[in-house]
Amino acid sequence: MEHIDHIRDELREPAKELRALIPDVLKGYGELHKAVMVEGSLSVAQKELIALAIAMTRECDGCVGAHARAAVRAGVTREQVAETAGVVIMMNGGPGTVWGPRGVVWRGVAWRGVAWRGVAWRGVAWRG
Repeated sequence: MEHIDHIRDELREPAKELRALIPDVLKGYGELHKAVMVEGSLSVAQKELIALAIAMTRECDGCVGAHARAAVRAGVTREQVAETAGVVIMMNGGPGTVWGPRGVVWRGVAWRGVAWRGVAWRGVAWRG
């Protein structure tokens, strides 16, 4: 598994290029994210667990890292992430047994990052 910093560094310049090419699309995506990730009938924590499950299913390390981090900020527990991973495994079969554990690991990394460094990711090492 790659560290979130490696993924961010790798994508920083290509993301800038893409933003320059389709600024309205990415601005719209950002606005959509802001509109969805608010308290409503579902809590932000519940929405982040849904997003994390989809990220695990889509096998997107950057997405898993981002939504694990956001889930931690929303107060999600390790046990809740584990149960979410169980749903991913149930719905996806074998691939879920690979991507489910990634969500649990990322949640641990996110928790340590938030607990030790505010919301910073730099310097947070992978375990395992």
